[in-house]
Amino acid sequence: MDRAATADRIAALIAPFNKKGVAISDATTFAGDLEFDSLTVMDFVAAIEDEFDIIISMNQQAEIENWGQLVDAVVKLKG
Repeated sequence: MDRAATADRIAALIAPFNKKGVAISDATTFAGDLEFDSLTVMDFVAAIEDEFDIIISMNQQAEIENWGQLVDAVVKLKG
């Protein structure tokens, strides 16, 4: 799957969670920049899993700290 198209789809999903309208780049962190708490992360991950019909394991989630890593992980999982 095309990385740019994947990033666009995830960007549409993140909009309702991005309460402060933070500009998103590959380096944007979920905990720091977006101030996501664990519940928000769970809801966001669930939305991504539904949209792409994938499962992001807890181990994978633990390794994903920023936007770029998330997009790369989704692209890899979609294979």
